[in-house]
Amino acid sequence: METLEFKIRIKAPAEKVWSVLWNDESYRKWAAVFYEGSYAVSDWTEGGKIHFLGPNGGGMNSIIEKKIPNEYMAFKHLGEIKDFKELPVDQETEKWSGAMEIYRLTPDDEFTDLVVQVDVVEKFIVYFKDTFPKALEIVKELSENK
Repeated sequence: METLEFKIRIKAPAEKVWSVLWNDESYRKWAAVFYEGSYAVSDWTEGGKIHFLGPNGGGMNSIIEKKIPNEYMAFKHLGEIKDFKELPVDQETEKWSGAMEIYRLTPDDEFTDLVVQVDVVEKFIVYFKDTFPKALEIVKELSENK
């Protein structure tokens, strides 16, 4: 597994960027770059579960490992979801179970620097290197223009 890092500078306060990242309506807009119709189901509490889902009921189950509002969010990905149900970890899932996805927001005058680190298995490295910057451009656009 490799950790990829993506950065973007956004002309908006951290609170605004945070809201764009995790508010249901805007989350669906930027997450659609990865999979059209993507959404998240969670109570958004530290230590709580989160299901990253597509419209067909497939996706990932994870936990919110650490949350500092407007600063830091860390997800630990645990396993797969099919038909809206968590599946037991199998050999394929074991390769990425425990992978982290971390979002850091650092305010700087009228800007916020957003840095995302994501653990990725080899077969998805090219996909994420292509897709994540597109998703962050949407976060930037929504944060600066909303």
